[in-house]
Amino acid sequence: MKNHKNILVALLFIIAFFSAQQMHAQFPLPPEVPIWDANKVTLQLHKISANVYAVSPSTTETETAKGIPQATSAGFIVGDKGVLLIETMLNKRLYDQLLKLIRSVTPKPIIYAVNTSDHGDHCFGNYLLPKETVLIQNEFCKENLSKNYENIKQFMIMLFGKDRGIEQSVYRPADLTIALNQSIKLDLGGGKIVEIINTGTAQSPADLFVYLKDSDKNVLWAGNPFIAESPAIPWLFDGYFLEPVKNLQKIYDMIGDNDVVVPGHGRITNKAGIKFTIDYVNALKQNVEDAVKKGETLEQAKATITMKEFDKGYVLFNWLHYNFNLPNAYNDIKKNSLGK
Repeated sequence: MKNHKNILVALLFIIAFFSAQQMHAQFPLPPEVPIWDANKVTLQLHKISANVYAVSPSTTETETAKGIPQATSAGFIVGDKGVLLIETMLNKRLYDQLLKLIRSVTPKPIIYAVNTSDHGDHCFGNYLLPKETVLIQNEFCKENLSKNYENIKQFMIMLFGKDRGIEQSVYRPADLTIALNQSIKLDLGGGKIVEIINTGTAQSPADLFVYLKDSDKNVLWAGNPFIAESPAIPWLFDGYFLEPVKNLQKIYDMIGDNDVVVPGHGRITNKAGIKFTIDYVNALKQNVEDAVKKGETLEQAKATITMKEFDKGYVLFNWLHYNFNLPNAYNDIKKNSLGK
């Protein structure tokens, strides 16, 4: 019986190994790897209002508008009861920087931590959190990380390079999950009530939005669905399109013109700053619907749907538009049209 178990374990390892190799072979790599270097990123603190802070790479102010991909943004809110942290970053180096910025403001405990995605740059620092911290994810995020943590690590190494501290990350399960189309409100004390929203897929099925409605300023942590302002376009490489279009619009409509928006990978902005994402996905949807009605193949659609009006200098435009966004839109819209 023991030998059978050993053989089964070996077979499972071989299957996982070759699955990872196939993923590496099939996944089109961006023009430069790493996309950004976690060994070089310096995080910077931004005070948005009393006890509300965003954290982003020091380069976001000068490089976002130039179309240079930026490392992950984060943030935290301080209430009477303690701190709510948004994101735990890719590696220990960045987590330690984030913690140091928190401690420059408050000695209060981190009572909650939220991952807005199951991508490793948002959650691989979870294992470094204090044991008492309640870790919050959506239901899909917890399930996917529990089943695929090592594969996700290999995927992140493929995009962000070896020896960036990714290898050291170990899985920590979420303590609290939010179901599809549900939200929870957390009272941190001191008038800080935070809503954490699972709209469904807005970039991936693991998405969460963090929304603080405050007497001073409302703040939305938008995560990967709104990755940055123009010229950045969305990263829809998780295989979805029509649902993200709907849910991006839902979040956009929810926030006010004067709300502060902290994108997943860019400088702090506002509702007008994330409209470029809405305009891009709506234009892509219309273009692909027209192509499908004409009976165009995917290759024909790629040749005609160049969308040059949105190609404003984002380094990853061609990689995302032609390898992921357009094909996912085509496949989703064609499948939807056949089902009618």
